[in-house]
Amino acid sequence: MGKPDFCDEFKQDSVAQITEQGYRVAEVSQRLGGSTHSLYAWKRQFAKVASGETGN
Repeated sequence: MGKPDFCDEFKQDSVAQITEQGYRVAEVSQRLGGSTHSLYAWKRQFAKVASGETGN
C-alpha cells in the first residue's frame, strides 16, 4: 500500500484553508485525512510557485 496521490487542486484547496481561511494545519489534516507533514510541504511548494521560484 503506497502513499495517496492527491491532485494539485486538492493540495491548493487544503493550503488555502490554512493560509486564507485561518484554519490550523492540524485541524485541516485531521478533517481531510492527510498528514501535517504533507500540508506543510504543500504550503512550501505553493509558496515557491507563487513567488516565481522554480527550484532549479
